[in-house]
Amino acid sequence: MSGGSYNYLYSMQDLEDLQARQHDLRDMADRLASLGYAQDAARETEELLLLLRQWETRAAVRMSRLAAVWRAVEWRDSNDSGEGAVTEALAKYRADTDGTPAP
Repeated sequence: MSGGSYNYLYSMQDLEDLQARQHDLRDMADRLASLGYAQDAARETEELLLLLRQWETRAAVRMSRLAAVWRAVEWRDSNDSGEGAVTEALAKYRADTDGTPAP
């Protein structure tokens, strides 16, 4: 059986798979750079890795900011709390964000 040196990185089908395999992506970027004639592909692989890391950071910030709102809506929809909890969570979210977009 041939292949598999990078855990079949080429066969990834979605972002979730690729995120889980960033170490393979790093290894591929390093290998491409070492070839000497694949600098363009190495750079784009590096850019993809950078984009994944930026997205993870930005998504984590947004998730943290939205968690209380999501919880309030979920609890309201499962009849564990009322509408007031949602409006209260939204008011706190809006005060905390103050209209400033997350990074």
